[in-house]
Amino acid sequence: MTFYVGIDIAKYKHDCFIADDSGCVIRDSFSFKNDKAGFDVLLSILKGLKPKGQIKIGFESTGHYHFNLKLMLEANGFDYVEFNPLLVHKFVAGQTLRKTKTDKKDAHMIAKYLMTIDYKPYVNSFYHINNLKSLCRLRETLITDRTRYINQITSYLDQIFPEFKPLFENGLNKSAFYLLTHYTTPAKMSKLNLEKYSKMKSELKSPISYQKTCQIKDAAKNTIGNSSQALEYALKTSLDIYLYLDNQIEEMETKIIEIYNSLNCHIHTIKGVGMITAAGILSELTNMDKFKTPAQIQAFAGLEPSKNDSGEKIGNGKMVKHGSSYLRKYLMNSAETFYVHNPAISDFYWKKRNEGKDHRVALSHVARRLINTIFYLEKHNKDFDPKLVK
Repeated sequence: MTFYVGIDIAKYKHDCFIADDSGCVIRDSFSFKNDKAGFDVLLSILKGLKPKGQIKIGFESTGHYHFNLKLMLEANGFDYVEFNPLLVHKFVAGQTLRKTKTDKKDAHMIAKYLMTIDYKPYVNSFYHINNLKSLCRLRETLITDRTRYINQITSYLDQIFPEFKPLFENGLNKSAFYLLTHYTTPAKMSKLNLEKYSKMKSELKSPISYQKTCQIKDAAKNTIGNSSQALEYALKTSLDIYLYLDNQIEEMETKIIEIYNSLNCHIHTIKGVGMITAAGILSELTNMDKFKTPAQIQAFAGLEPSKNDSGEKIGNGKMVKHGSSYLRKYLMNSAETFYVHNPAISDFYWKKRNEGKDHRVALSHVARRLINTIFYLEKHNKDFDPKLVK
């Protein structure tokens, strides 16, 4: 006997419908609260199903309201699958022409849809994967915020000390931030000496040279910048926030790597893909078992081209850009280094360029090769071998 449990997710309560493999209603639509008492009600019903048999549970992947439900099911030995809401919507549309939508009706339809699919439950690693996903996405948000503040710092420096940033050819580094934090104004930097340089050298692992410090000192003496208390305060505040964000990102990356290392993953072994990026890709894919082909990952990332096959007009259009924007970003960024570090992929990239495709289009083709590589490694539980890249 197999029981099909459809759950419609909401913020404060969930609705559930249970049927058996013959289509008989075992438990008509009922509601349970999104709290411990409600979860106890659901558990009691699931454990009381007779005769004993397989229990298949399904619900739509909507928002974060099912987070605690998934943890509870996993902790009590129940597996489950998540559906794309669009697929359920299309299934429902094919069942009836009536436009009636209620939570109880949705739970019923989810149970019916569950009966029609190949049931492949999520592995019992949701807790770790979800934590990884949350940290990776928060890191992206913090990086965006950090970029905004570095732009503000640059803007203030252009007014106070425009000669400062050009002295750091590769961008502001730890030495630059040390000087800006301890000697915010050109007037203070014009008084740099060997004693102050020695102090900076003792506090930083790889400080700039004393010669560079002298160049900064001379530039400060002859700056065309103009300072004010308001600008100095704004610069100091932006520096404090930037350095705080930078520190938080470093701590977060340590935690991300710790979680990633606890999972059996091989994405980081690909030449050109860093540990943090590999963790981001894994966190967005969540469960490789739900992908049967690399093309499904491509579609999930929104990296497949749109198709136009109507009448006499047949062709491919622009990238659809549906699915996970985070995954798409990770893959496209990794494609840049993937083709640089792998000669066979580099040849493939330049082949596309020679065909007249611009950099981003050629890069999207490289990203698809990267997806094929990731799919193969994870499905076969193998580390990357550059000799197999073609």
